[in-house]
Amino acid sequence: MVITVPVLRDGRECASRDTRTLHDVHGDPLAEVHEAPALTTRLAVRAMHRAEPVAQDERTAQLAKAGELFASATLGGETPEEYCRAQALGSGVPVAVARRALERTGGDCALLGEVVARQTPSGTGGTARWARRGTVLGVVAPSNHPGTHGAWLQALAMGYRVAVRPGTRDPFTPLRLVRALLAAGLEPHGASLLPGSHTAADALVEAAGLSLVYGSEATVARLRGDARVLVRGPGRSKFLVDTPLDDAVLDHLVEEIASDGGVRCTNTTAVFTSGDPRELGAALAERLARLPAHPVTDGRAVLPVRPAAEAAGLRAARDRAAAGAADLTAGHYGADGPLTPVGGDGVALRPSVTVLDDTAHPALGTELPFPCVWVAPWRPADGIAPLDDSLALTLLTGREGLVAQALASPGVRTVLHGRVPQWWRDPYLPHDGHLGQFLMEARGYAAA
Repeated sequence: MVITVPVLRDGRECASRDTRTLHDVHGDPLAEVHEAPALTTRLAVRAMHRAEPVAQDERTAQLAKAGELFASATLGGETPEEYCRAQALGSGVPVAVARRALERTGGDCALLGEVVARQTPSGTGGTARWARRGTVLGVVAPSNHPGTHGAWLQALAMGYRVAVRPGTRDPFTPLRLVRALLAAGLEPHGASLLPGSHTAADALVEAAGLSLVYGSEATVARLRGDARVLVRGPGRSKFLVDTPLDDAVLDHLVEEIASDGGVRCTNTTAVFTSGDPRELGAALAERLARLPAHPVTDGRAVLPVRPAAEAAGLRAARDRAAAGAADLTAGHYGADGPLTPVGGDGVALRPSVTVLDDTAHPALGTELPFPCVWVAPWRPADGIAPLDDSLALTLLTGREGLVAQALASPGVRTVLHGRVPQWWRDPYLPHDGHLGQFLMEARGYAAA
């Protein structure tokens, strides 16, 4: 059955004359997505700007209830498991990721009041007030991982109204979230789902006042410097092994590289080592090559799945970046090689491990949506420079000075010192700084 994804505005689900067919990873029709033209997007956002604000304690309670409903309720005729299946087939991310997202979102929504409270500077109080910079947040969302939508839920907890233009492959997660929010009592103009073209996305950014935009390097370059837009692009998360190599280190590396199919921006894409990079690369290749290929809706699936042509394009991008450097996993695969058919037109993307000789090799800045990792040498004299420009930087080192340099580097957004298990699940840990740094500001206040 083909799923209908409506436009959702003013608390109502609406049909549109503009529709597109979303095909699943096997090439079969999965959903008919109704799209909001640019004019409809502007009108919806204008109505959201005019809506009356809601008391903070009321909003916090609504979010907690919405989390419960998102995790367990039938919403719009869709059960939680039907959502997980649709999300996996559309995005190509293993179905276990969506199942974990149900549980995590349910728990995190109950904590949102405390999450945003911790983002308030301690200096606000007697002579200052922590206030919103705007009223409506526009979100141009991605499709790589359902967990990315937790950010705009924080914006709701701060009192914003939120309009979401969903990613092209995963309209299912934000649709389920908006349905859950409305069922929990959110006011009709509190959240909107506005699928649409790039033109409609640009209209959303223009109309919203403040926007959170996920995108490629080209998107980042186009919007960089616009104070009204917070851009979240490639993560280029890195890892330094400056300790003896053992099974515990390798196990942690495999988890950082390949968990959730390797599609998160916090998955490690470059590993530096003060030891022998070829020894490390060979050990990683042997372990990562064990990850099995299954259909994306199989609970055992751990690798992302894409249509065959798209998967081939991603492997070609890896080959171009490698510039002739060998993929050490190649010798571990059978006749199917790194692209393994898993039914229909779907192909599982097997991991790739490539050893580079130079810390300045351009491939070290290449991030691809599957477990693709580059391994390079590092020497203490190199310092922080090769490790910079990292959404998350893990440092396995006893060099406290290097940790201090990482914390002082604006290009390193999260520093992990040591093997911190599943750190990305901590709801209080800033993803790329606190969202409140962008959405809120201190305003002077004095009273007689």
